[in-house]
Amino acid sequence: MWRQVMRYFIYAIIFFSFFDLFTQLPVMSTFAESVGATPFIAGLAVGMYSFSNTFGNIFSGFLTDKKGPFHILVAGLLLTGSSLLLYSFVGESTFLLIVRFIHGLVAGLIVPAAFTYLASVTAQEKRGKGGAISGAFIGISAIVGPAFSGIIASRQSVPFVFNITAICMLVLGVLALLLLPNKKIRKSKKQVKHVPVRAFFRNAGTLKAFTGAFFLMFSQGVIAYQLPLHVQQLGFDSRMSGMLMSTFGIVAVLIFILPTNRIFDLVAPVYTLALGISLMGISQLLLSQANSSSLLYTSLACYGIGFGFLFPSINSLLIDSTSKEVRGKAYGYFYAFFSFGVVVGSSLLGLLSLNHTQGFMLTGGILLIFACISLIGHKDKRAFKKSF
Repeated sequence: MWRQVMRYFIYAIIFFSFFDLFTQLPVMSTFAESVGATPFIAGLAVGMYSFSNTFGNIFSGFLTDKKGPFHILVAGLLLTGSSLLLYSFVGESTFLLIVRFIHGLVAGLIVPAAFTYLASVTAQEKRGKGGAISGAFIGISAIVGPAFSGIIASRQSVPFVFNITAICMLVLGVLALLLLPNKKIRKSKKQVKHVPVRAFFRNAGTLKAFTGAFFLMFSQGVIAYQLPLHVQQLGFDSRMSGMLMSTFGIVAVLIFILPTNRIFDLVAPVYTLALGISLMGISQLLLSQANSSSLLYTSLACYGIGFGFLFPSINSLLIDSTSKEVRGKAYGYFYAFFSFGVVVGSSLLGLLSLNHTQGFMLTGGILLIFACISLIGHKDKRAFKKSF
């Protein structure tokens, strides 16, 4: 019973960690401009969080394996809450960039430690369903976060939004300090040896989990960058973009929480990974041809189904391919690929100067190619053997 309570408390931490991320999306660029940032600096302010978050994720992974997830998780929550309060003192663009860097860095400590903790209190045979439930909390944060910040910022201010999130983070940090047991990872003499970084990239399971995380958020970055522009070009207003993103989020959450989540413990994760990334690729191709609201909604529903299958699959792959002694480090790299995928996805198409149709078609093609590659070697049981 207590283990179940702890598991849902970790889910709450995961929810607010991603809620913190998603509340930034609708307001950060306009907030940057409001403190005198040029368009270039405003874009840099948006991307600075993901840039430093990548290093925070990796740093968290190393510390989690060395010290255990408890201290890293508590420190991440308290430091993130404190960093969010700094936005109230931002009056010019240079200080905003500094705050964004600090915020992204310390926020990066939370997720790898939280998922490492979650894996330690979840039975191995339920790791797929557990990944689906954690994905549901992420999906809900993706639905609630942007709407919450957009409404509150319009009625109050952007720093007021961050102050609310800060209070939630600080409360969670104090509760974690008081309630969570200090789980230390016991290592045998054989397991104390140093595991080189290259070992994670030589293991087929972790490599597919990392690349799956990258392409999941690469695709998300493309959607975030291209969809509002595509919808506007078709003559719809900004509310349509919000409704479409909500459709994707709702469908993904349904996949996570309905009895369909049992499939993740019954079917090898490499198959559900390939299915999920294929559906996301198909949705991008559909978007490239979408010229009506019905086709737009169909495309985003397809995207939501793909997202719903992909996230638990890559989480299961990571758990299956690593031992608990190095799982913190593995999750650090895993979420670093998440952050890096967003940056690449949202910036690559702009650099290539592709129109919306070309951008969606290119992304769809890339995702379908990766889906095919992910199935290579799936019959080789050694490919998913825990090598560390």
